[in-house]
Amino acid sequence: MYREFYGLRETPFGLTPDLRYLFKTESYLEVTATIGYGVKNNKGLVVVTGEAGTGKTTTLRSAIQQFGEDVLPIYIFNPFLTAAEFLEQVSDGFQLALPSSTSKPDLLMALGRYLSLRHARGLHTVLIIDEAHGLPTALLEETRLLLNFETNSEKLLQIVLCGQPELNETLNRPGLRQLKQRISLRCSIKPLNQLEVNKYVRFRLKTAGADRVNLFDDEALELIAAVSQGIPRVINNVCDNALLYGYAAGSDVVTRSIVDEVLEALDMRAPEVSSSVV
Repeated sequence: MYREFYGLRETPFGLTPDLRYLFKTESYLEVTATIGYGVKNNKGLVVVTGEAGTGKTTTLRSAIQQFGEDVLPIYIFNPFLTAAEFLEQVSDGFQLALPSSTSKPDLLMALGRYLSLRHARGLHTVLIIDEAHGLPTALLEETRLLLNFETNSEKLLQIVLCGQPELNETLNRPGLRQLKQRISLRCSIKPLNQLEVNKYVRFRLKTAGADRVNLFDDEALELIAAVSQGIPRVINNVCDNALLYGYAAGSDVVTRSIVDEVLEALDMRAPEVSSSVV
């Protein structure tokens, strides 16, 4: 509704992952570099954490796109699986084409042979598990067992566990200490600071085809940064609604008062005193 009014080709603040709108912060570069290093150097287990809405899934998809042809990635985003279903998804992802009646020992043997053949050809294999904070202990134990595929010096399968900060708490459980000991690399996706929020909003507007990227005034951006705490998903929701409210009001600039109205409608508490996100 508001795109023509504001001269936009597309909706700039969608809530679904779109790599064209990926805003590359220092945190993003650190995470993708860590994942790439871990995979290329056969480091085994990499753990990535970030608050809900910080763009973990988008970052993972971007990291996968950066892999070369020598890397085969398998991406699992559903943590609510049984151990059998988990192993079945892994074998299907690697296209092992095993009969449904295959026993777990036979499946693991077939997977081990497959990984060994790829490693012998200088190829890398990575299993990426999103929403890993929701993994039950049984699946985390299966993950640990998969890390046992190795030569005398290198891991045959690289695993990336990505989830909310609760994942760190889960890995600290005494029963999972063997898995925690196998973590070779850790990194985190951080919320945006005030300056990054300003750049983020303008970047998305420009990507959406805006002729001018100053559709939000400084006070509006300051309030959005404060109330969102730098979480991109929240920023997108507030900005999308603010453009709609601004269009309805016939305002060519989104002001703080418009954002205040949006926050009230969304039942989001605005800070009493404006402050920058650190």
